[in-house]
Amino acid sequence: MSGLDTRSKSTYIDGAWRDGESSETYTSWSPSTEQAVGTAQLSSPEQVDAAVASARAAFEGDAWRAYGPKDRARVVNRLADLLEKNTEPLARLIADEVGTPIGAARGMQVGGPVEALRWYAEMAERGPRGGYSHALPLYDKPVLSTSLLRYEPAGVLAALPAYNYPINLLAWKLGGALASGCTTVVLPSPQGMQTTLRVFELIEELDLPPGVVNLVVGGPDVGKRLTGHPDVNLVSFTGSDAVGGQVMSQSALGSLSKAVLELGGKSPNIILPGADLDSTVGPSILRFARNAGQGCAAWSRVLVPRDRLDEFCEKADAFIKTIAVGDPQEDDTVVGPVISAEHRAKVEGLVSDAVAAGATVVAGGGRPDLPTGHYLNPAILTGVDVDAPIAQTELFAPIAIALPYSDVDEAVRIANATSYGLAANVFGPLDEAMPVAERVRSGTVTINGGAGMRPDAPWGGPGRSGVGRELGEDGFAEFFEVKHIQWPLAGVTRPPGT
Repeated sequence: MSGLDTRSKSTYIDGAWRDGESSETYTSWSPSTEQAVGTAQLSSPEQVDAAVASARAAFEGDAWRAYGPKDRARVVNRLADLLEKNTEPLARLIADEVGTPIGAARGMQVGGPVEALRWYAEMAERGPRGGYSHALPLYDKPVLSTSLLRYEPAGVLAALPAYNYPINLLAWKLGGALASGCTTVVLPSPQGMQTTLRVFELIEELDLPPGVVNLVVGGPDVGKRLTGHPDVNLVSFTGSDAVGGQVMSQSALGSLSKAVLELGGKSPNIILPGADLDSTVGPSILRFARNAGQGCAAWSRVLVPRDRLDEFCEKADAFIKTIAVGDPQEDDTVVGPVISAEHRAKVEGLVSDAVAAGATVVAGGGRPDLPTGHYLNPAILTGVDVDAPIAQTELFAPIAIALPYSDVDEAVRIANATSYGLAANVFGPLDEAMPVAERVRSGTVTINGGAGMRPDAPWGGPGRSGVGRELGEDGFAEFFEVKHIQWPLAGVTRPPGT
């Protein structure tokens, strides 16, 4: 299948590729060249049912159950090996389909998933919370008894990764499923479909029992059928909070299945008065502009001491002028295109509305002079109210707002003035930054930029950023149900009141 422009066999069920049975196709368009990356025949609702039935049969069958922790670890490590071996072609495909610059795609889009899968392989052997079963202390009310807790795989997972990090998000979901013993039906975002199809060609090389991993492709109707299916036990979705709410509702109506939702953010970046301003400018801009701002943890609200706001914006404008915006296939490109012309127009509309309401673009802005592609220059706006639409909406674009504050208490109030709570950052001396980090309502808070994603740390956040966690022991635990087994040790009931 590799290298085909059109894929009729775009559905993978029960260990075999099948023709999509929908009358519809989906063409993925490169956001940089505006040329077709590939076309796929979509799956039918009946194929969703077949994929779930295949996953259910595999989960309940003997072949997959025979895979012990070491066997599952071997499978996950093998998938990591295959991704690592194919780093360059996968990164090139993502640069074409998603627009991530190739220099970043190799690490963020392929290296990150490899690291996450290696960690999941370790967890497959260790088990959740340090083991697949453990005893509770003796309990003597009213009868002396003992209990055993067993962690068992949740069952059939519906995995729905977003387009912006198609392999990363697939690895987070599929890695946990394979490590825990779940079976899976994957429904990728249409805008990351070609990359996912290529990854499934590699998954086929794992030679898993049929039905352990399945793939369907399609739009909202396919998603609704999958997430609301009565035989799905766990839904893992990454995307917007609006769609996440629908997914949660569908999963509740279908089988009351558990839903793990990672839904985005409007992350604050607090520059404390004691921070070295020069050292914050570059990292602040690169963090909201990487992957063209199409990341749920982009630092899109920059909080600056009021008396240093003009200085920060001047330095930011100078820095933005040094950033290479353009062809994602070029090694020196820093910012590539946003995913589509429609999305760019939506973002430009929000910026125009903000300017009409009194905001000013003080750094960067506009479109680069390029012949094709959906590009936006990084930009920073000031003069924005904390509760303005552009200050509360996740843009998924290389656009940030700079908000002044008078004291640290006000900075914390502004940072927490959002319905999201996924990520945040604090720049400043550690002894000053730590108390601030503790007050920010966020699932992850880095200080001075942190040191990169850790697969052993949980990812997620409160509010409209979602429900549950991915990665870390907390995220791995989502793939399990806990069973309590209890039995009496002494057969004697204690009298009441003793």
